[in-house]
Amino acid sequence: METNKRDELLQILKDRFENNENRHPDLAWGDIEPKIVSRSDILLSLSLMESTGGEPDVVALDSAQSRYTFCDCSAESPAGRRSLCYDQAALDQRKANKPQGSAVEVAAKMGVELLDEHQYQALQLFGEFDTKTSSWVTTPKNIRSLGGALFCDRRYGMVFTYHNGAQSYYAARGFRGILYV
Repeated sequence: METNKRDELLQILKDRFENNENRHPDLAWGDIEPKIVSRSDILLSLSLMESTGGEPDVVALDSAQSRYTFCDCSAESPAGRRSLCYDQAALDQRKANKPQGSAVEVAAKMGVELLDEHQYQALQLFGEFDTKTSSWVTTPKNIRSLGGALFCDRRYGMVFTYHNGAQSYYAARGFRGILYV
């Protein structure tokens, strides 16, 4: 990554970190930045999260972890990652009107993972996310083996988990990524 693009990304991340202290109490940017700068793969993943509209920030989802967790904190599901079916098997199943790709494969190419249902619910403690959109979440194998996939959103002041055929896709459904540093 070019030095000026790297510096611009780091400034965006630092500003977001400082403006949202409720997401990461007791953490200091000075401890996190060196871990990001030392890993080109992490910088690339954060850059892709940012460029697709994810607004990644450090979130304290699990205080027992000895690593930093970045998560997409955009108000709505990242605009650059919508209209995707769930995974490659679902994409392969579609005969007509195929989407551009699948959430699981796009996440893997970005070097991130989809949030699971519990992580999604924990994220909602830091704000109201997906009040107009929805996000695919990691689906248990038993549900996926039957052709389904899970997604979540926030409506009526509550977080809901739903199911859909994994091959479905909608303009208002994307995915939120999680990245461990």
